[in-house]
Amino acid sequence: MITSSAYAAGDLVINLDQTDPAPKKAFEDIVAGFSKENPDVNVIVNTMHKEGYKTSIRNFLTADAPDLATWYAGNRMAPFVNAGLFEDVSDVWEENGLNEQLKSAAASMTIDGKKWGVPYTYYQWGIYYRKDIFEEKGIAVPTSWDELVAASAKLKAAGIDPFTIGTKALWPTGGWFDYMNLRVNGYEFHMDLTVGKVPYTDPRVKATFDKWAELVKPGYYNANHAALDWQEAVPALVQGKAAMYLMGNFAVDVFKNGGLKEEQIGFMQFPEITPGIPMAEDAPTDTIHIPANAKNKEDAKKFLAYMARADVQTATNVTLGQLPVNSGAERPEERILQQGFDMLSNAYALAQFYDRDAPAAMAKAGMEGFQEFMVKPERADAILDRLEKIRTRVYK
Repeated sequence: MITSSAYAAGDLVINLDQTDPAPKKAFEDIVAGFSKENPDVNVIVNTMHKEGYKTSIRNFLTADAPDLATWYAGNRMAPFVNAGLFEDVSDVWEENGLNEQLKSAAASMTIDGKKWGVPYTYYQWGIYYRKDIFEEKGIAVPTSWDELVAASAKLKAAGIDPFTIGTKALWPTGGWFDYMNLRVNGYEFHMDLTVGKVPYTDPRVKATFDKWAELVKPGYYNANHAALDWQEAVPALVQGKAAMYLMGNFAVDVFKNGGLKEEQIGFMQFPEITPGIPMAEDAPTDTIHIPANAKNKEDAKKFLAYMARADVQTATNVTLGQLPVNSGAERPEERILQQGFDMLSNAYALAQFYDRDAPAAMAKAGMEGFQEFMVKPERADAILDRLEKIRTRVYK
């Protein structure tokens, strides 16, 4: 990577953490469109592999900052904001109407009442289900927790696992904990927990586990999940041995490649648990930021405004196969993506997923605990005690 100090005045230097073909192509198209509208700006992109980018971002933000850097929303963004390494871009949001257009992601881009970047793509999580099995068994799509539990009981009685999951790699348990806690206690509580402000022994966390136990204890998950990776849990859904899968939208291609037809796959929002709690969603969000030490902040702000535009986000996400954050963007053509777009555009707030929202050491311990709970729910109190000890060490 050429250091930014080697560039001429007026260059716009962007550090990008995307080397996979689709995101790389999407970003190339963004740069080409921006350059066409701003021919006086010379855009230079440094592309790095994700893992190398993660280990080097703090160094380059401190010592040799580009003018723009890609990253992630929520608690993943917070350390760089708190260290004074990201620029406040609230003015970009105000001047371009983004507070309304990017409303669903506003909370995850806000710290101390200020906006610290712009989100440009995300994807939905939710419950994918076998439409044909639901129809055959006379099960309506659940819109409440009681309805989900009742549907699970009916499926179990018919010899079908209500849910399939693979927890060998741990992270799928994070999606379950996120949704249980978001629906039992709400977004603000969930964020406070993942930043270390709330003890894992808090009665409200125990309440989350108590609700989760209503699915775990009756055996509403596949029994061998701890031995399976997430893809290895898909055949049960394809073969009709299981009826539902809580997962991110990236799984749809795996379902189809496994043999499910388009018309067999349904998608539902994770239902309400505590009445009246606003419906937040898991939606891992990619973002772009201006480093505090950037040299060309004027053109960087123009680039942020460009990337936030509805037409740009529409085109970008067609290439990515994901969802535009701008609520004025065109609805995707694909049915399940349309449902995700509508759901996320109207979401109260967005969580980034447990292993993004919590520090790495806490996330690892947390997901180990979640997996253990799903195998031995009677250990809930001991698991929460252990997680609390780890929390006191991690968040010093």
